[in-house]
Amino acid sequence: MKAVVWHGKRDVRVNTVPDPTIQDPNDIIIRVTSSGICGSDLHLYEVLGPFMTEGDILGHEPMGIVEEVGSAITNLRAGDRVVIPFNIACGHCWMCQQGLMTQCETTQVREYGKGAALFGYTKLYGQIPGGQAEYLRVPQAQFGPIKVPNGPPDDRFVYLSDVLPTAWQAVEYAAVPPGGTVVVLGLGPIGDMATRIALHRGAGKVIGVDLVLERLERARVNGVHAIDLTQHDDVAEVIRELTGGRGADSVIDAVGMEAHGSPVGKLAQTMAGLLPDAAAEKLIDKAGIDRLAALHLAIDAVRRGGTISLSGVYGGTADPLPMMVLFDKQIQLRMGQANVRRWVDDILPLLTDADPLGVDTFATHRVPIDEAPQAYQNFQAKKDGAVKVLLKP
Repeated sequence: MKAVVWHGKRDVRVNTVPDPTIQDPNDIIIRVTSSGICGSDLHLYEVLGPFMTEGDILGHEPMGIVEEVGSAITNLRAGDRVVIPFNIACGHCWMCQQGLMTQCETTQVREYGKGAALFGYTKLYGQIPGGQAEYLRVPQAQFGPIKVPNGPPDDRFVYLSDVLPTAWQAVEYAAVPPGGTVVVLGLGPIGDMATRIALHRGAGKVIGVDLVLERLERARVNGVHAIDLTQHDDVAEVIRELTGGRGADSVIDAVGMEAHGSPVGKLAQTMAGLLPDAAAEKLIDKAGIDRLAALHLAIDAVRRGGTISLSGVYGGTADPLPMMVLFDKQIQLRMGQANVRRWVDDILPLLTDADPLGVDTFATHRVPIDEAPQAYQNFQAKKDGAVKVLLKP
């Protein structure tokens, strides 16, 4: 089969690899019909390269048709249409029962002290082959796959794999009071969808911050007060002016470890990238530094007693946080990978013909899998209006 394969920093290729097979009674095999490129994939393309192995298959946002089921699978059969959550969870352990599927005790990657295994996401998270491929083996299929109806196009459902639950959890964790103000930092796929969900759930004012004109305009069309980061010396002050001098009730950081405006963090990440993989892996594991400009802006822009929700991926172990400010402002801070299945029942009723979240037109690019290398380049460089790319195997 064809698959998008990691070969090195900024080097992904479409290779022919062996088809996946059933390895466990709880496995299924799906024929992938759509698979998204995620902003988190760009971290693998760049900063987290030392934790990758040449030949790893990328991708954690797939959906498709069930081709084969393991002997223990009774809830699915060949021909079913399913969306695959990016985290692999059993559904029955203590953590899953608490709604914390990202901490699943059955699939935790204990060798690296990490939570649940993820599709296509480094040795830290199990090195499970990803879904940017023609076929995918899905472990723990007695719980993970989300069965969806036949008929509507993939765009209606594919974002259940990551974008929708991640944005939903970001808004949930932000605890926006009814009629309150929420700021979303970064208007890529997660940030954009978070603005839509916040408006749908009753936020009084949604402010989006980015530096890409196409993304700012896309948000404005949906009723977001969009701020161009490049046009203001003090964005937090602009936000205070929009909120009666107090600051936002809630801030969602949808940027993460590679934020613009973080020269020290960028230098540290660049230096780590110049080391041999084994040395870089050890350095990042023990002394990794993220680019924290977005998080610092969030801390500055949120009101006293407000809430910051982190959905952007951070991986540093030696990040210098302004603990005195966090404590003094009594800021509530929530974060983590999305517990996909926890939010599915809330989201599914919105994937209707009325399409209140605009999923049908959310993708900016739909390309065949053979064009994945160029799609990665364009997405990383924010070229050609790339916000959300769907690969079609």
